[in-house]
Amino acid sequence: MSRPAARQCGASRRTFLALAGAAVAAPLLPHDVFASVETGKPLHGLSAFGDLKYAAGFSHFDYASLDAPKGGTFNFQPGYWYYNQNVLTFNTLNAFVRTGDAPPRMEMCFASLMTRAYDEPDAIYGFLAESVTLSEDRNGFTFALRPEARFHDGSPITAEDVAFTYTLLKEKGHPQLLLPLAELTEARADGPHSVHLRFSGQQSRRNILTVATFPIFSKAFVEENGFDSSRIVPLLGSGPYRVGNFSAGRFVEYKRVEDYWARDLGPLKGFNHFDTVRIDFYRDRNAGFEAFKKGDVKWRQEFTSRIWATGYDFPAMREGRVLKTEIPGEKRGQLYGLVLNQRREQFRDVRVREAISLCFDFEWTNRNLFYDAYTRSHSFFERAPFMAEGAPSPEEEALLARFRGEAPEAAFGEAVMQPVSDGSGRDRNNLRRARQLLTEAGWTPRDGVLHNERGTRLTLEYLVRDEIFLRQDASFGENLRAIGIDASTRLVDASQYQSRQSAFDFDMISAAIGMDATPDEEGLEQLFHSRTAALEGSYNFAGITDPVVDELIEIAGKAENRDDLTVTLKVLDRVLRARRDWIPNWHLTNHRVAHWDMFGYSDNKPDYFFPAEALWWFDEEKAKAIGKA
Repeated sequence: MSRPAARQCGASRRTFLALAGAAVAAPLLPHDVFASVETGKPLHGLSAFGDLKYAAGFSHFDYASLDAPKGGTFNFQPGYWYYNQNVLTFNTLNAFVRTGDAPPRMEMCFASLMTRAYDEPDAIYGFLAESVTLSEDRNGFTFALRPEARFHDGSPITAEDVAFTYTLLKEKGHPQLLLPLAELTEARADGPHSVHLRFSGQQSRRNILTVATFPIFSKAFVEENGFDSSRIVPLLGSGPYRVGNFSAGRFVEYKRVEDYWARDLGPLKGFNHFDTVRIDFYRDRNAGFEAFKKGDVKWRQEFTSRIWATGYDFPAMREGRVLKTEIPGEKRGQLYGLVLNQRREQFRDVRVREAISLCFDFEWTNRNLFYDAYTRSHSFFERAPFMAEGAPSPEEEALLARFRGEAPEAAFGEAVMQPVSDGSGRDRNNLRRARQLLTEAGWTPRDGVLHNERGTRLTLEYLVRDEIFLRQDASFGENLRAIGIDASTRLVDASQYQSRQSAFDFDMISAAIGMDATPDEEGLEQLFHSRTAALEGSYNFAGITDPVVDELIEIAGKAENRDDLTVTLKVLDRVLRARRDWIPNWHLTNHRVAHWDMFGYSDNKPDYFFPAEALWWFDEEKAKAIGKA
């Protein structure tokens, strides 16, 4: 399964031994948001720690392809998605509410106040807004809107639309959208082209970097048509694409807006080259792969190692009409693993969670199912500078000391690593240790299955939505049953899976999360904070409610520089790994991409995001050469 890279880290160069008196005390200090950013002056961009790569009036981002031709169709299979989006089916075109299943890439249809630069870890630049001005207390943000900004029906985008949107999302938006707005106290239109967003002062210092990139809706359209998932009607958009042809659950097409009002703006120039971006929906991966082999789908990112190793042996591949390539991954944290739902009583004891992790034999799985393609994951920030390694540094120790007696003891030593097996698929030592942990947790065997003192069986149902996971589960499931856990796997359809995941109606699922390059407090809350444990639709799949985790997230949100943030997140990583809420599985360093040889792309790929549908283009000569023009 894949999950949204919904929010996109910089290395630590200087130390801060003063953490004992600085970051530890951070919640007690004044919240000096954007301390290095000038107030009372219109700014063309914002960065978490004040550094912007591009000056005011810049013509384009460095990774833009200014000479790329416009045209053609990009029929692809998305590798990430956001909000309520579903890659296997859809039954609504509102991708910004909790309920329903929306198609991926609906966000391409909407403009935002500001937009991210993919070659910087935390910078945003003006899109709808030509500038933003910070109030003296840095809790108010006034955006000057571009007068030329238009919705797709030609009506102007006004400050009233923007203010309405933020109020609407705070009340009815998907948890990814409403949570960052928790501390928004006012969204006010000051004339047709000036909008003011004011926060309580309790928001994280990087909150605005997320909030300013939210989609903007038409007030008139929403008031007339509603804002829910009950109808399959697209919201009036304002982005570089609009919804074209579609058939619910089968396909959706996004059509490029040829006379788009923002096409020559610096943050948009040199992107969005395809006339049509099309997504076809297949109920399982095999069907999707067969469609690619036939040429119905032209681009896919391969997530199945067996297919990558052996499946690309078909006529078009042998003829050179289909290409395989590995594209460098982003400098962002990545988490993929199994999640145990602690809303279920049997998984609340950390010893039970550790015992279950001992049953997963990565070495056997990697060799026998994945052709040794993967590297074992251990961290919640794999591949990022926030990953804890070895013993805590002096700076980490200073922060950890605050939580002595509250955080798990394992967090204070060497960073917790996932168990290594003998590769047999049934490592006796690991299973023996798992049985011992379960016995210590009060589970005893009865008729071949473990029971607690109340006579309740220890059950575990692994919920999946694709048959590929049934194969991966073989060794793991056998090991669970071998130590007395009544383990099973249930395959459900895509809509049921989405619904049960959103409502936390599962024992265990697998999930992939792409972290931001500079994680903000709200993004971390989505995954780990107590306040999202009961919020349906959040990504706190494990149901974590831990005051230590909560406080570390709040300290991270108030970090005044990247080095302080790095130390805090390394400590958070240590605590989460010691809690064993997830069983980290594996990761790749590159994107495995296969495509029909009819596209062009720049080798100057940005470091922090990879939206191929915006960066690549249709090459007519190549398409003619392979008979796909």
